[in-house]
Amino acid sequence: MLGRNLNYKLLIILPVLTLFGCQSTDYTVSETEKLLSDKTFPDYKLVTIEQPDEIFELDRAARAFVDSTQLKTKTENENLKNLVRQIFDHSEHGLRYKSDANSVASETFANQAANCLSLTIMTYAMAKHAGFDATFYEVEIPEYWTRREGVNLLNGHINLRISLQNNSKKNQMSDDYIDVDFDPQAIRDDFHRYAVGKNEVIAMFYNNKGADALLAGNDTLAYAYFKEAASFYDKFGSTWVNLGVLYRRMGQFELAQASYENAIALDEDNYTAWENLSLLFRLQGKEEAAEDIRRKVIARREANPFYHFILGEEALDYGKPDEAIVHFNRARRLDRNRHEILFGLGKAHLELGDIAKAKKFIELAAKHAIDTQDEYRYLSKVSTLQSAL
Repeated sequence: MLGRNLNYKLLIILPVLTLFGCQSTDYTVSETEKLLSDKTFPDYKLVTIEQPDEIFELDRAARAFVDSTQLKTKTENENLKNLVRQIFDHSEHGLRYKSDANSVASETFANQAANCLSLTIMTYAMAKHAGFDATFYEVEIPEYWTRREGVNLLNGHINLRISLQNNSKKNQMSDDYIDVDFDPQAIRDDFHRYAVGKNEVIAMFYNNKGADALLAGNDTLAYAYFKEAASFYDKFGSTWVNLGVLYRRMGQFELAQASYENAIALDEDNYTAWENLSLLFRLQGKEEAAEDIRRKVIARREANPFYHFILGEEALDYGKPDEAIVHFNRARRLDRNRHEILFGLGKAHLELGDIAKAKKFIELAAKHAIDTQDEYRYLSKVSTLQSAL
């Protein structure tokens, strides 16, 4: 299974799928260097990766865009609102969501395609250029998976508060700050969030890039990014899970276990780390330990609709639409209005040749879609099905 990704993308852990209960760990976060294996990837030093300043740098066009929102005839509050308004106008008219578009700020503005993390980094850079304060927040959303290239991706989420300079530590009126979130669903559900530092965000960016490289089969590039992520913020569990996946793929089982256990030491409830540890144990023939973990993870995830959703997506990938419908229906009993679940039911019924039911569920998915891209995608599918009825 993989790590974080979706229409409001962010980090991207990288689990590998199925499975929880192991011995207590002897590894601690302070032993970061012991968890890195440069000798396994001797060419990693030849890789050129984005430098921190480059991640947040705005080119001339992006700076001109920001400057055009800051009018001398307006108050600071009005200019703050205008900046955010113009960013969203630019996003809605040009920028499109792209799950694997992990780009630096200037590229995000120029390419008009980005995930949530990259959009948030660009907005942070623009706010700072305009003279405002800005603070990153990680949002504690429930485990939420999507699939890409046959791999499960666990999604995270990040947003931003922009405030008038020197006011971020004071009690503020809402006019003094604006919370910027490129996923309206996260705001609507009012999940708990907590401030994260710039180094942690840099680690998230490198982790995302490493996960993309891992998906592409470029192990050396993946290691270079994960190593850089760990150097900037070694308490980001996603990096250690993804690094463990990379080690497992290279047959470095001891390092893989140490990486997973380090992620668990950081967060005992990191089910993705437990799941990957279970898979590792199964590969090593440690069936009892692997099964113990698997049962515990399933018990913790049973009430999460997206756990059942991702099982449905997997069943579809394996050509088992009947089994997929069972999983999607379990997900729907927990959340009747999630468009992804409804679309999954539509796909499953389509696989079974039931065009009428497929159309019904895909229309429901379009009705409950939270952004125009998904709605358009679903309605396009409905239009195709119309001719088959």
